Amino acid sequence: MPLIEPQFAFPVAVLVGALFIPVLLGIGRALGIYTLVHEREAQVFTLFGRVIGVIDQPGLRFPVLKFGPSALLVPFFGKQYPVNTTLRQHYLRDQMVNSGEGTPMGVGIWYEMQVNDPVAYLFTNANPEGSLQANVASATISTLSNLEMDKMLEDRHQLSRQVRETVSPLSERWGYRLGSVYIRKVAFTDRQMVENITDKVVKRLVQVTSAMKQDGENRVGLIKSQTAYKVSQKMAEAAATRPAVVGRALNEIAQRDPEILSAVLDVMEVQELVQSRAEVDVLTGDVQVLVDLGGGG
Repeated sequence: MPLIEPQFAFPVAVLVGALFIPVLLGIGRALGIYTLVHEREAQVFTLFGRVIGVIDQPGLRFPVLKFGPSALLVPFFGKQYPVNTTLRQHYLRDQMVNSGEGTPMGVGIWYEMQVNDPVAYLFTNANPEGSLQANVASATISTLSNLEMDKMLEDRHQLSRQVRETVSPLSERWGYRLGSVYIRKVAFTDRQMVENITDKVVKRLVQVTSAMKQDGENRVGLIKSQTAYKVSQKMAEAAATRPAVVGRALNEIAQRDPEILSAVLDVMEVQELVQSRAEVDVLTGDVQVLVDLGGGG
């Protein structure tokens, strides 16, 4: 008679597998039969204090196939070191430097680093990341110190490359590659100096604004005066040519019809009298007027 009914055999097998397979995998991993390498990771294997090899390809790997039977002794007489090889970024704030004018400045520098030699990274330097930060900071200070302020503010790209060239040879010996380096911020640390510079900039802006306004007003005044001069010149030319035009027209009228000319002259005379606002006495034709020709007596 079977111990397990056939209808229960499959569920029992699944349950036993779910319980014992993770245990067997854990035992196999603990014994060094296989290892799981993640993305952007390298694993360094040592035996009796010596490095026997590095696995940096992600996936399920079997050290015994790469290093031989000695890999089975690593869990007992050696050690397995996982090393992160991702690209990491760091930012150092407020690195103090003095400009060539003696002004204290705070510098912020951003840099990237990535492990390219896991063995050197683990065993050449006890604190490689701290050493890298210290070297980047010291190289930044030595490169920027005693520079003129305008060069420190404007030539940051070139200065960043100088810092990278200074630190890179040492970082290669320590097992990592120094990526991009960039001086992101150069700021004044003396608040009183910042206020003084701000006041000077504001005053300079006010001065420039006033000068621009005055120059604009001068230009407008010049344009107005030139326009008025041209207008008065044209009016004078028109006034000078008016008598000739009127005289020519009157001559033409006189040649064609003298009566019309007489009427036009009378109208012009009346118009002049009206415009002069003089007092005019109008008399009828039958009024007798006595004129004193003697002048008194």
